[in-house]
Amino acid sequence: MKAARFHAPGDIRIDDVPEPATRPGTVKVQVEWCGICGTDLHEYVDGPIFAPTAAAPHPLTGESVPITLGHEFAGVVAEVGEGVTAVRPGDRVAVEPYIVCGRCDACTIGRYNVCQSLGFVGLSGLGGGFSQFVVAEERWVHPLGELGTDVGALIEPLAVAYHAVRLSGAKPGHTALVFGAGPIGLVTTAALKAAGVEQVVVVEPADVRKAKAPVAGADHVLDPTTTDVTAEVRELTKGRGADVSFECAGIDAVLKSAIGSTRAGGTVVNVAIWGHEAKVAMNDLVFREVNILGSLAYADDHPATIRMVAEGKVDPFQFITGRIELDDIVAKGFDELIHNKEENVKILVRP
Repeated sequence: MKAARFHAPGDIRIDDVPEPATRPGTVKVQVEWCGICGTDLHEYVDGPIFAPTAAAPHPLTGESVPITLGHEFAGVVAEVGEGVTAVRPGDRVAVEPYIVCGRCDACTIGRYNVCQSLGFVGLSGLGGGFSQFVVAEERWVHPLGELGTDVGALIEPLAVAYHAVRLSGAKPGHTALVFGAGPIGLVTTAALKAAGVEQVVVVEPADVRKAKAPVAGADHVLDPTTTDVTAEVRELTKGRGADVSFECAGIDAVLKSAIGSTRAGGTVVNVAIWGHEAKVAMNDLVFREVNILGSLAYADDHPATIRMVAEGKVDPFQFITGRIELDDIVAKGFDELIHNKEENVKILVRP
């Protein structure tokens, strides 16, 4: 079967690889759509980062580059292994792309998303969504019901947002502040409105992205290059500040602004993966007892995310800005996102 595999920086090839075999307790999914994630872009430009190398194979898969990429995928069940009862051939499904040990403390307390040996299908081995078939354990396969598989490919990034919003404690009557209107910032905005948050304020300097924020549900959009964000947020909240803020950019100045714009006793959720050691003025937290917490991916959030979309609380189609074939993944996918990142949110690939 065909698969898009990462070999080295700037080197993604369409290779012919063996079709994976179904095993007891697993489900073979024929992939119909897979989204290109920012993590995939980082691997393409600067990797291997998360992808394991020959010198350090992944501890659970034993695999190293070349690795088939793609972890935001959905498709149709092609075959089920012995003992599988949750799905059957022909079902449309989304796959939660985890590889976990199941034995460490994080796994045993239900926080498998921070497993000590955490890996992802599409980054750490066991195939990936930029291929025709993927075999996954039954626990990771989630029925989509009447939803299409193009929407199904968006469940993974939406689950990232749903998880962050759930951890934040955001609720109706709150004001939420989202820094960044890239893909994660936009889905976080949509998830906040789906949760009934009264007022969502998005901070974004790029004109094209600013235009997308109201579509995702932003009530106010602030440009940090022309506006004192902290002062404006306090004006919008009668002097209190935001109840919850979300850092989706991984930039020191943005984190400082998020902390400064959050009310006393409020919460800042860091959703971004940082490329450098963050600088935090701890007294900004201490003197107003602002909480700061990290949010990584998702854990037991896929079913609720699917329900959120199925109930019409989020319009997933607003995030799809392109659909391409596997053979065009580099020129019309990766290169397009790198050179025109502000115009694009999610490009879906059809393997």
